Amino acid sequence: MEYLNATPVASIIFIFTLITSIYAFNDHQLLGKFMMHPYTVSKGRNLYTFITSGLIHADWMHLFFNMFTFYFFAFGLERMIGHWQFALIYIGSLILSDIPTVIKHKDNYSYHSLGASGAISAVLFSYILFDPTAMLGVMFIPMPAVLFGVLYLIYSWYMAKRGMDNIGHDAHFFGALTGLVFTVILVPGIIPHFWEEIQLGLQALTGGR
Repeated sequence: MEYLNATPVASIIFIFTLITSIYAFNDHQLLGKFMMHPYTVSKGRNLYTFITSGLIHADWMHLFFNMFTFYFFAFGLERMIGHWQFALIYIGSLILSDIPTVIKHKDNYSYHSLGASGAISAVLFSYILFDPTAMLGVMFIPMPAVLFGVLYLIYSWYMAKRGMDNIGHDAHFFGALTGLVFTVILVPGIIPHFWEEIQLGLQALTGGR
């Protein structure tokens, strides 16, 4: 109840995404209906899949990593940014992060996409603007959130350009950028706050020199 009272939007999204994804694992008809098909969407059909594709996942590992990241950042972000602001960032990024994928694969009939990675990237990068010096454990290597963000963008851009796997790197990259843009628009003063936190972190690292 504490989560529902303090962070109702993140709580509903978290619970609903878990239920829908797990249900779709055993219902291939629902999975196919909710999945995004850029070829079809580019023709102006099944536009609802901009939303529904973010409610399903390819497998348990895909679901775990997305919901693990969501759990650690979404609830804190909603507390900091507000309820409707969080909803706008999540839903807006869910839609906007998929547009480059639709454009890129509009002539590829066999391509499909699913998962909430674009929106979750937006949540993560919005959080980084609030707390850029938070330490994240990445592959057992601790690093400041802002450093992770830079490396994440470079990696996502590079892998999207290569196109050598079935991961939606375009959605990751553009979702992250969308999260940054939405946060800058919605939170006046977030950029000065971001730089102040960076400076404080550097001072702490150098012993105040």
